[in-house]
This record gives sequence, C-alpha cells and structure tokens, in this order.
Amino acid sequence: MKNKTFYSTAVAVIIASALFWINMFQDQPIPDEQPVFDEEITLTMYSSEGCNCCVKWAEYLEDNGVEVIQEKVADLQAVKDEHGVPGQVSACHTAIADGYVIEGHVPVEDIRSLLAEQPDVIGVSVPGMPPNSPGMDIPVSKEYYSVLFDRENNITHYNTHN
Repeated sequence: MKNKTFYSTAVAVIIASALFWINMFQDQPIPDEQPVFDEEITLTMYSSEGCNCCVKWAEYLEDNGVEVIQEKVADLQAVKDEHGVPGQVSACHTAIADGYVIEGHVPVEDIRSLLAEQPDVIGVSVPGMPPNSPGMDIPVSKEYYSVLFDRENNITHYNTHN
C-alpha cells in the first residue's frame, strides 16, 4: 500500500512539474531586439593636437567598421559649445555622426544603437576618461556608463559597460 501511494504521488509531481514548465514557455512575448544601425557610419572627430587616446579611439572605431575623419582644432571648447555639449558630460574629444554628438570614449555599439533609435537628444557621452573605455584600454574591472544628453540639459543613463 505504501508503494502505491509513493508511486501515485511521484507521478502526480512529475505531471505537475511538466505542466508547469510547458506553461512557462507558452504565450511568452519575444523580447524586442534593440535596433542596430547596420549601415556604414562616418563621423568627424574633433580633438586637440597630441591627444593619443583620441587617436586610439579613432583606431578602435575604424577597426569596428566606422570611417573616422580626424580634425585637429585649436579650441575644442568652441566645438563643444557650438554643438551643445554640457560640461558634465565633456570629454577629451567630440565627434559628430548623422547630426548626433558622440562625446568621449563611447563604445561602437552605443553609437550604432543611437543612430538606429534616433532619439530626440543632442548625443551620447562617456563622461570623463574611464580607464577601460575604448581608446583608453587600461584593464580594470570597473563599470562605466554612457549617457544621453538633450537640449533641456537632461542627462539620462544609456548603457553600462565593464
């Protein structure tokens, strides 16, 4: 009698478990994939003479299929002012792609996402010079962030990188 109860309980648990897992995967919405800009990207990077990390960032982008036109300028702050880059997101170089500002050591995937999504912002930035961002290439295990910034001086988190 004990064996019959045990087997009946085991079968009921197996059936319940199977039904649970079957229902877990039915009618689940497929997550929307992030749009990715897969067209050719050309950007113009403005930097000061002698900025080696700017050159390294440009090389990183070129290695990832982005055409980079490098412009050395005597007054980089004037470029930032002209394009509406607030001081809080300022970095060592400013780039323009499809009318968007790309400020600092922004990873290529953020640039592609920005161009695909086309949000109503001025651009994207990796403020400061995080040591493990593209072009800096100092191996540390520290997160850094990209942010979007707009004409109303709103700054919002965009992406997290390691």
